[in-house]
Amino acid sequence: MPIVSLHSDNPLIDGRQSDRALMVRRGVQRLLSDLGLSMVPELCLASGRRADLVGLNAAGEIWIVEIKSSIEDYRSDRKWPDYRQHCDRLFFATHAGVPAQLFPQDCGLIVADDWSGHMLREAPEHRLAAASRKAMLLRFARAAADRLLQAELSVGLSQT
Repeated sequence: MPIVSLHSDNPLIDGRQSDRALMVRRGVQRLLSDLGLSMVPELCLASGRRADLVGLNAAGEIWIVEIKSSIEDYRSDRKWPDYRQHCDRLFFATHAGVPAQLFPQDCGLIVADDWSGHMLREAPEHRLAAASRKAMLLRFARAAADRLLQAELSVGLSQT
């Protein structure tokens, strides 16, 4: 039995994400999982921004994936350059209906659907400083642990 719901009672689906963005996120999550990364969606960063998806690989490398569900979504959002200070690699993710040439060449690019994702372009590495890495790892770990506890407590409450 899953402990986290994909329905409206899930605090990670707060209504700001479109169905298309959630579809892209699912495909990206499957791809990153296949690549061995652990992930936390909708992670609040020290800058006050919220990353769509933060991944952590076995080597401790931190990836941020910014999901764009349309041309308009990309053009109206200029906060993504700030994410570089919180990760080793920065990716955009979208679906096949958005032109790949829209996205900057100095970021990775993933195209995804409900079932999988395909990395069209690797993200260049820009290593975090040690103090920034430690802060992000702690933020990632605490968010993951808190969400697991919240999910377990909510399942426990619904079974009583």
